[in-house]
Amino acid sequence: MTSTSPLSVIEPDGSVNGHVTSLSKDELMRCYRAMIMVRVFDEICLKLQRSGRIDFSIPNLGVEATQVGAASALRASDWFFPSYRDFGMALYHGVEPVEMMHNMFGNERDTAKGRQMPVHFSFVDPIHFVSISSPIGTHIPQAVGAAYAMQQRGEDTVAICSFGDGGTSSLGFHSGLNFAGVWKSPVVFLCQNNGYAISCPSDEQTASDGYAVKGEAYGIPGVTVDGNDLLAVHQVVADAVARARAGDGPTLIEAKTFRMGGHSTSDDPTRYVPAELVEEWKAKDPVDRFERYLQSRGLVEPDSRAQFHAEARTRIDAAVKEAQAAADPGLETIFSDVYAEIPAHLRAQGQEAYDLAARKGDAAAGDGSFPL
Repeated sequence: MTSTSPLSVIEPDGSVNGHVTSLSKDELMRCYRAMIMVRVFDEICLKLQRSGRIDFSIPNLGVEATQVGAASALRASDWFFPSYRDFGMALYHGVEPVEMMHNMFGNERDTAKGRQMPVHFSFVDPIHFVSISSPIGTHIPQAVGAAYAMQQRGEDTVAICSFGDGGTSSLGFHSGLNFAGVWKSPVVFLCQNNGYAISCPSDEQTASDGYAVKGEAYGIPGVTVDGNDLLAVHQVVADAVARARAGDGPTLIEAKTFRMGGHSTSDDPTRYVPAELVEEWKAKDPVDRFERYLQSRGLVEPDSRAQFHAEARTRIDAAVKEAQAAADPGLETIFSDVYAEIPAHLRAQGQEAYDLAARKGDAAAGDGSFPL
């Protein structure tokens, strides 16, 4: 029922030993551009955080193939319940870098209106990208509930729920998989085993033989895949999605990968990750590996990355300038989006907030009148 040997397709030299992918040439290039976009977005966000222009970011270095490969197996009409290390899922499906950058700055154009930490993206267009949540595992039962609703409505949609190896120790993981197994909900569970849950290595996270095997307790098949192999990730996720659409229920996928950076910009991985382990995984860089495959297909030239990297940098630099220039969220947004009509007691509190701001000389108070 569970595959513990990771599926791998792309060899280190870029060959695939006869494997035929269902991805078209255009889709393959879309994957490549998305992976590079993730990497450049990462680089720029790190510089923004280190220079004090944003407060926080989550590095994706080394896990790009898992997130983009998975995204390429889903439709934009499906529902994404991401982890906080899934920038590539949004970028692959057409979310503009500037929309993500608005969240990084928490400005008035941020979909969360500055109420969330940076990296906690949420979008309704062009994809259903449910808000990233910091509490570990809470989105897992939410994904199952959404998938169950799709099932009850007879919709031809599935949900994908992505989480790290640390997420498997959460209560949400166990309750979510239990309900999904019972209901046969159309949901794909993607465990990104990237080696560490913050500073806790996988071998101290679980005594089981990996994470895919955990699905057996809930009647859910488990599959293990080489998370640095985009084509392999696409294949197993596509199979799981097809299974879910056919009404055959969920699948638990364990993608074995490695984050080559810190858990976040607040983290120093050199304190707990052996340097030799980082070097070992650098040799398995997923972007390099996929690039060699594309070269073997004649889709890119050896010097193509510099061009794509420059194009991505131009777009993201422009996104930074636009997001940084946007105004902060209005003071009234503290009270908005909770009730369809603001009740009297909240309106009174809102007016008190504006009165206080006015007394303090805060320009956000405007004329001192609460606008909601």
